[in-house]
Amino acid sequence: MGKPVRRRAPAVRGKDSRAQLERVRRHCLSIPGTIEKISHGEPTFFTPKRVFVMFANNHHGDGRIAVWVPAAPGVQAALIEEAPATYFRPPYVGPAGWVGVELQKVDDDQLGGLIREAFNLISAKDRGRRA
Repeated sequence: MGKPVRRRAPAVRGKDSRAQLERVRRHCLSIPGTIEKISHGEPTFFTPKRVFVMFANNHHGDGRIAVWVPAAPGVQAALIEEAPATYFRPPYVGPAGWVGVELQKVDDDQLGGLIREAFNLISAKDRGRRA
């Protein structure tokens, strides 16, 4: 018997994941210094050194087209409490305060604000490490 092959959950179809990714990409790449790379099989956006946005298309079959972004202390819980159909605690990075955002449930202004806040939060951590 061979070793079982682990297959990645298929991307969500019919929810226009490509358009959602382009939307995320447009916001992220409008921030000077942003770098896009594939990480863990998904488009991921970096300050010059650290991740600030992770795109997630049906991560492990969850049915969501989302981004995962870092949030300031207390923000994750407040967002999830306020709008649990829009915000969620993502796997892996959720315990560190990151928040998942269902892309079809936020408008461009909300998405842009979340992305800028994420970039600023991670950039501040980078500056703190150099100080």
